[in-house]
Amino acid sequence: MSFLHSKKSWKQARKDSSEARMGVLNHLAELRVRLMWIFVGVGVGTIAGWFFYEPIMSVISGPLADLGNAQMNFATIGSAFDLRLRVSFWAGVLISSPWWIWHIGAFLAPALRKREKIYVSVFGLTATVLFLVGAASGMWMAPRAISILQSFVPDGAVSYITSDAYMTFYMRLVIVCGISMSFPVLLVALNFGGLLSARAMVGAWRWATVGAFTFAAVANPIPNPWPMIVQACVILIVYFAACAIAAVHDRKKLYGRVLVTKKQKAEILHKAENSKKL
Repeated sequence: MSFLHSKKSWKQARKDSSEARMGVLNHLAELRVRLMWIFVGVGVGTIAGWFFYEPIMSVISGPLADLGNAQMNFATIGSAFDLRLRVSFWAGVLISSPWWIWHIGAFLAPALRKREKIYVSVFGLTATVLFLVGAASGMWMAPRAISILQSFVPDGAVSYITSDAYMTFYMRLVIVCGISMSFPVLLVALNFGGLLSARAMVGAWRWATVGAFTFAAVANPIPNPWPMIVQACVILIVYFAACAIAAVHDRKKLYGRVLVTKKQKAEILHKAENSKKL
């Protein structure tokens, strides 16, 4: 079907035919609306993070307070205000993660059929859960990483850590762990969209293994190798689970094509017999 430019005409065409597709202008308009709502959601989450700054900051700075040989300091007059903004924004991204993940799926939904929309909803829910689980694992890992790294400070010495460096370390660890857990969901979504086959995913298991361990080594600040190994293994488990889901989907898709082909052949033979009788 030809590309449609106005949103109204696309909606009407979608009602008339499930094969209707959005045009480029429709996609740009939809993207603009989704980005606006994502920014609104993150903004609301940031406001909530601003009011809950004290309990959030007590959790973040707790590992330093427990050590006794490390202190967080502020290099400039405005550093404390800047820290509060960063913590609020970071909390807003985590709090609003179900919101912006849902809008990413909603941006893809208009171009999908009814069954495919159900898949998008499942993918969005799964990605949200995995992202929050990964972020929680990063928050669990951060105090242990700080404790181990600070153990290298000589006796009698005190670490004066700038607030900017400390927050960058903490936020990067939490966000990266969240993204690493939800990334396989993107691979499954690409498979369901027909852009990536299960055979290609399984064939790339060596690269996936190297990538998982490299990513865990870079993201994991703990010198002990075991947390890195555990994190890489969890990523690989989720990756191979994505491969299994993609394989089941490809098999169902292939089986459906075979059934359709047999049905089409039967219809052709039936029409040929009717034409002979006439």
